[in-house]
Amino acid sequence: QVQLVESGGGLVQPGGSLRLSCAASGSIVNIYDMGWYRQAPGTQRELVAIITSGGNTHYANSVKGRFAISRDNAKNTVYLEMNSLKLEDTAVYSCNADVEISVSPRARYWGQGTQVTVSS
Repeated sequence: QVQLVESGGGLVQPGGSLRLSCAASGSIVNIYDMGWYRQAPGTQRELVAIITSGGNTHYANSVKGRFAISRDNAKNTVYLEMNSLKLEDTAVYSCNADVEISVSPRARYWGQGTQVTVSS
């Protein structure tokens, strides 16, 4: 199986910055897309940003120019640099990865989520 472990969430003031990390572990053969999603109370989970194995990226319009997704393939880790944070960025952020492992078909896996709270 695969485990995705996020870190880096917390409380930050509006205009501040946070960096999230998500490390994948297990019998990994290859990781394809990796992405970040978020869910605020009372809303549906939404895509924040995604990065392909080749480094192509896609962002939600609401975070373009403020957030940056990157990955370190050697460490099986994806990052989300969040700048100019707004109150509406408050949510649980979860990482997702499309992973091929040695004993199971290719599948998508989720992390447990990390809380990001933007508040003055």
